[in-house]
Amino acid sequence: MIEVKQLYKSFADLNVLNGVSLVVEDGQSMVVMGKSGQGKSVLLKLITRLLFPDSGQIIIDGDDLGSLTGKNLDACRLKFGMLFQSAALFDSLNICDNVGIGLKAYNRLSDEEIKKITRESLERVGLDNVGDKFPAQLSGGMRKRVGLARVVAMKPKYILYDEPTTGLDPVTSAQIAKMIKEMQIDLNVTSIIVTHDIPTGFFLADKIVLLNDGNFSFTGSVEEMKHSNVDSVKDFIRGFTTEADLNNR
Repeated sequence: MIEVKQLYKSFADLNVLNGVSLVVEDGQSMVVMGKSGQGKSVLLKLITRLLFPDSGQIIIDGDDLGSLTGKNLDACRLKFGMLFQSAALFDSLNICDNVGIGLKAYNRLSDEEIKKITRESLERVGLDNVGDKFPAQLSGGMRKRVGLARVVAMKPKYILYDEPTTGLDPVTSAQIAKMIKEMQIDLNVTSIIVTHDIPTGFFLADKIVLLNDGNFSFTGSVEEMKHSNVDSVKDFIRGFTTEADLNNR
């Protein structure tokens, strides 16, 4: 279980998070929505300790992340896999090496075992025939799937997704979202998905929070969000509808 308690984070004079609190139960798919610049990605980086909070606590399976150091911190981090917005592949490595890089760094496995896990992970995302290619040879959607294969290869307990469908066409976005949902079920992982894409968020969520002006203005189910009378929720949904209408004209 992930618990976020009264988390504050600012950059110079910019207050990003103002005392946010959140509980993500084991096996749950939590979607964090909000407009750009609201601090959604910052929240993920705080949970994985890529950034440090100004104050507040992050509790992972009963352990206070702020009190962990050295090997204990490394062990906690290994519970997490993260799919970055850009997929964050290494351009100089082929796809197999990209997927297996975490296994080589953190696991005492033979080369044959790493190759087997890498191959199985690529097959899981439908890319079993691209192992010798390089990231520049793949489409944006394929690079996202490679990033997901790299996450899956490490068998994490928690998977964090930072805008997994940003920059993708609607068909590819739907494919990625379906793949994420299948991973959630097949691997029985706990997920936090950051997105401002409402269809993707609604499709993936067991529970949704809306980050607005540094705090959560809404917490609830998809149906509760659809029928919410909270002004920030109505504005967020209305803005997406307007944008979609404009793009389809």
